[in-house]
Amino acid sequence: MGHLVGKEIYHKLGDKLDSLPFRLNKSKALYNILKALYTSEEAELVVRMPHGLTDAGEIERITGIGRSKLQSMLETLGTKGLVIDLWIGDRYLYMPSPMVIGIFEFTMMKTGAELDSGKWAELFKEYLNDEKSYAVNFANGQQISPIRTLPHEGTMIESEFTEVLDYEKALSIIESHKKFAIGLCSCRHEKHHAGDKKCDVPMDTCVTFGHSVDFMVRHNFSKKVSKTQVKESVARSREMGLVLSCDNARKNVSFLCQCCGCCCNLLLGITRFGYPNTIVTSSFIAHVNTGTCDGCGKCSKACPIGAIHMIPSGNDPDGKRKMPRINTGICIGCGVCSLSCVKTGSLKLVKRDKRVIHPETTFERVILQCLERGTLENQLFGNPEKISQKVIKGFIGGFLKLPPVKRALLSETLRSSFLNAMKKGALKQGKAYLLQG
Repeated sequence: MGHLVGKEIYHKLGDKLDSLPFRLNKSKALYNILKALYTSEEAELVVRMPHGLTDAGEIERITGIGRSKLQSMLETLGTKGLVIDLWIGDRYLYMPSPMVIGIFEFTMMKTGAELDSGKWAELFKEYLNDEKSYAVNFANGQQISPIRTLPHEGTMIESEFTEVLDYEKALSIIESHKKFAIGLCSCRHEKHHAGDKKCDVPMDTCVTFGHSVDFMVRHNFSKKVSKTQVKESVARSREMGLVLSCDNARKNVSFLCQCCGCCCNLLLGITRFGYPNTIVTSSFIAHVNTGTCDGCGKCSKACPIGAIHMIPSGNDPDGKRKMPRINTGICIGCGVCSLSCVKTGSLKLVKRDKRVIHPETTFERVILQCLERGTLENQLFGNPEKISQKVIKGFIGGFLKLPPVKRALLSETLRSSFLNAMKKGALKQGKAYLLQG
């Protein structure tokens, strides 16, 4: 190692991270972040690592770094949140952290006087204040975001036609797990250090579940807590009117965010830059009963993304009474508006007419997300240094990027068959663990 130096290695690193499920805006701000977080030696290791989960023996074989040094570097990168290391079976498996969910969150969740949190916050602020940082992932109508909205329980219209499945209930998700941790909200922590946090929302709201708890606690991103503490945290968020969101998968949900509209960077992607797909909606959408609504306007003030506007009521001859109008193009179905409608109960969530894609597992989400963003070939061929894989990857990558191919594979007709083929491929490669997440 060491033959790539200066700007070259960080541009190579930018290319590598851009080939992961979440694309990057290759701006000056990005390279400033990479230089601040990675040493040049760490950057070269990540550039040479496979894209997906791989054991240390295979990484040693690919990179040529001796096991002792490699293990030390991987441990340091894990502690910095730049590599994800998970204990699966009888060994640790490693993969480069994507920007989201990964580098940004882990960097801004850490605390300590020795850390450059203020500097990192300013660097991320510059990167995230650039519309292109959202456009590279959402400008072409992509449907698969890493995060989906959870509706607050009790905010849906109760009827025989309304069924709320367990994967859309925060409490059901909590009950399905045995291990829990809570850490700082990375967005609020970033806004705090950048001087942009205007709300009084607590920072300790990032919940982790299940197998991910080990990684988060071991590297001091979070602290272990009880199931009761998590439930209390969610109850507090309900009282404060925060948006509940989690990883975009129906099974084995691994984290729960409790977001405020003023700090959450994904919600700001909607309100500041106009990309309604930065967070996947719930299966529900807000609906107002104009017959009982008294026009108080509390729902409009409560909506975290400004999706409700008060307009003059057509039934008021004086034109003074106003009624809420819901922007159905951006409503994420969180139910925060309904929580504020206590007096009349006129604003509730109803089932959306159009089916929302919520992948069954993280594996499915990553496959679909990569297909949308043109990086799927990197999940299929793991060794970035192998010439034969580079040639095949280039050919298949070009094929998968063709718009008709993408549309067909993402369609209702072929999506299931396509994902089943991907699952069989993972099993043939001895990677059954990928299908469990």
